[in-house]
Amino acid sequence: MNCNNFLDNNRLTGSQSRDAAKRLSPRMAGMLGYLCVFASAVFFYFATAVIRWAAAEVSIDASYFSFFRFLLGFMIICGIMAVRKQGPVPRKYSLLIGRAVYNCIAVYCFYKAVELTSVAEGNILNMTYPIFLSVLSWVFLKEQRDILAIAMVGIAFAGIWLILSPGLADPSFNSLWGLASGITAAFAILYLNMSRQYHDSETVLFYMFGLGCMVMYAVFYEKIFVPNGREFYYLMICSLFGTAGQYLLTLGFKYVTAVEGSIISSSRILMAAVLGPWVAMDPPLNMSGWIGALMIFLANIVLAVRKSKENSS
Repeated sequence: MNCNNFLDNNRLTGSQSRDAAKRLSPRMAGMLGYLCVFASAVFFYFATAVIRWAAAEVSIDASYFSFFRFLLGFMIICGIMAVRKQGPVPRKYSLLIGRAVYNCIAVYCFYKAVELTSVAEGNILNMTYPIFLSVLSWVFLKEQRDILAIAMVGIAFAGIWLILSPGLADPSFNSLWGLASGITAAFAILYLNMSRQYHDSETVLFYMFGLGCMVMYAVFYEKIFVPNGREFYYLMICSLFGTAGQYLLTLGFKYVTAVEGSIISSSRILMAAVLGPWVAMDPPLNMSGWIGALMIFLANIVLAVRKSKENSS
């Protein structure tokens, strides 16, 4: 998923922060962070656009795109660990497995939503995960149930309904894939928050990619085959976009705050709404779709700012 992993990247050790500060001035570091996080949103968007481009020429299920992304990510993280001569250091397997399984489901649902609906709708609904993360926080943290958060979640759910049911038509069952990706991504990030208390990023990514490969192959092995040249091209370019987005996000969050990164990442909502007809040949969003997208975008920004103020107080 694409958009499901930004909290992997907003925690640095003191030595890492000092090294970054020595290499770049604060202004240059901030600019690099902004550019990297925005570029990651662009790459995550284009990873899903590739799925629609591929549909015109080849027949590849969303499960294969998901499997290939996990496989490529696993190969890259193994290569990084080999160069550093540092293997994974697991301490809490239940947290690593929970993170991997929910992320796997989120990515598959996200890609399936793009396959069955549109690139715009899939991306917009996937970016509802901060809303569902707020709802999950209420379950465990009663002190976070303030009026502003409740109002923003209500606005976001109204926006979700406008996306699912444009023009007050009956909601499409296929749209539920996008909603499921947002819900499961929220669980994945909740597990990530707990896992990061015990594990470094490389360990989390190693198990996320590795277990993701295993789960996708075990469940969808009949959809996975030896690709021909054209099929391999689309699988590779989609996975490269997704993996590049992940690592650009990792780099970007070294130099920007969590709230800045969240706001920039949420730009994928507007990107999907604007670029859909030109990049992915999607039908343009109607008025209710635009209103819904803007409501979700607004709620994400307000909740991110609110969280930042809580952490600083």
